[in-house]
Amino acid sequence: MKEKPTRKAKEPAVAEGVIVAKGLKKTYDSGKVKVDALNGLDFTVKEGEMVAVMGPSGCGKTTLLNCISGLDDITAGEVYIRGKPLSQMSDRERTRYRAEKIGFIFQAYNLLPVLTSAENVELPLRLAGCAPKAARKKALEALDAVGLKDWCAHKPTELSGGQQQRVTIARSLVNNPEIVFGDEPTGNLDSESSKDIMVLLKKLNKENKQTFIIVTHDYNVGRMADRIVTMRDGLIEKEFAPAPY
Repeated sequence: MKEKPTRKAKEPAVAEGVIVAKGLKKTYDSGKVKVDALNGLDFTVKEGEMVAVMGPSGCGKTTLLNCISGLDDITAGEVYIRGKPLSQMSDRERTRYRAEKIGFIFQAYNLLPVLTSAENVELPLRLAGCAPKAARKKALEALDAVGLKDWCAHKPTELSGGQQQRVTIARSLVNNPEIVFGDEPTGNLDSESSKDIMVLLKKLNKENKQTFIIVTHDYNVGRMADRIVTMRDGLIEKEFAPAPY
């Protein structure tokens, strides 16, 4: 008999984590059909932790990521970022917080094909008003951190899938974010490239003390996290520390 997911394994204290979700609910209403994607779950991520969120398709993994990162509004409950309720942030404050404190790594690389690796990485900084020389310096440092400094002048079509994903990681880290969200960051890669990317993310996580929340369907990816959280039917099913990789 399957273990029934619980709404509250324990009541999370806001002070316990850099991100705390309490009673989180998200309902999508098209007017004809309502879909309850999150059903009142509690979720806490500690400072400097790498957490993998896993579960079957449609269980609410990506919705959870979007809600706790402020990309999507919630229906009920609250999300706290360093103790501050997300609901109390204006749209402008959320946008600024995401730009300055948060990094995103998605399954799709979303690199502009006409730009070089360095230009793609520095683009968020340039859009935020950073001076060209300062933006390029930070971009090269970020590419160096992911092992691609020598590929800074290459365009996406000249890179392998693994290299393109490293460029997207560099772009997500160029503003030195406190929190990094990854939605299937290795989904388009083969098993060897996936392992390389996760080894890189783990290295950056430990060296930079950044907090990582990664959604994945692949246990070989999830097992490299400090903690695995599994979801079912919009609730937390269980959480555990995987065996050492």
